[in-house]
Amino acid sequence: MTKYFKVAEHIFSLTMTDNCSLWPRLSQYDPFEVADSGRALLFGMTLMTEPFDTSVERSLVYDAPTEDGQTVIRLFREAGGGWSFDMSPDKSIECRCHLRTSENFSQARLYLDNRRVGDAMFGINNSMMLLYAFRSAPLGTLEMHASMTSNAGKAYLFLAKSGTGKSTHSSLWLKHIPGSELMNDDNPVVRAWPDGRVIAYGSPWSGKTPCYRNVEAPVGAFVRIRRCSVNKITPLGLLESYALLYSSSSGFKADKTIADGLHATLEQIVTTTPCYVLDCRPDEEAARVCAAEVLK
Repeated sequence: MTKYFKVAEHIFSLTMTDNCSLWPRLSQYDPFEVADSGRALLFGMTLMTEPFDTSVERSLVYDAPTEDGQTVIRLFREAGGGWSFDMSPDKSIECRCHLRTSENFSQARLYLDNRRVGDAMFGINNSMMLLYAFRSAPLGTLEMHASMTSNAGKAYLFLAKSGTGKSTHSSLWLKHIPGSELMNDDNPVVRAWPDGRVIAYGSPWSGKTPCYRNVEAPVGAFVRIRRCSVNKITPLGLLESYALLYSSSSGFKADKTIADGLHATLEQIVTTTPCYVLDCRPDEEAARVCAAEVLK
């Protein structure tokens, strides 16, 4: 069985056996499911039933240092062409998920060392996120690490390292800024269109908060959250804005095609959309200080 999904107007597919017990577990993708339109796919991924072939010669390309609780992703170049990934939810856990892809990441096969639900869902979600980020980067699209709230018809993306306050700030907006709604709490998508529009979209990926909404809105602002004893918001210049968005977007930045796509997208966004840094406490006043600036 193959199902098709659309996020930020990009269509991709997932194929598993018809009776696979994982299908009911994938309800987070239901709001994004579409019929097969015959359009070219961003990517197609198949969950394999046979074991991962470890005899294929491959060389390590990327293995970033991680802290406890952070996802481990190792990228390999395969001798016969194409790529493969080993993935784990934590560095203390052996990699049980393996993704093998074509040269341009458009076709992929996912192998799981076991079918425990937690491991399987981790493998499916992280593989789809990786493929989406890599394939959409040259198409004016950023998969971002952010919490996103809408207000007055626009989307506001709060950026910060994990555990430093972006979700907290969104929750403060929901509580204290009338008209606010959570659009996504961890992995929204931003697309810069050729006509100059910068649109934010919900996605099937939202971290620990189950917020899988098929919604969209023009981006009003990007705001970096930085813990401080006072509440103060400051506009960022072009270079600071570029650095902020670059560090908050996903993609294999050592690949020229992906890196060039990210650069072009970021250049369009930072020249049209305001970016700020919010030095703040996790309190009501912080939300009001932020909203007073970005909503005006």
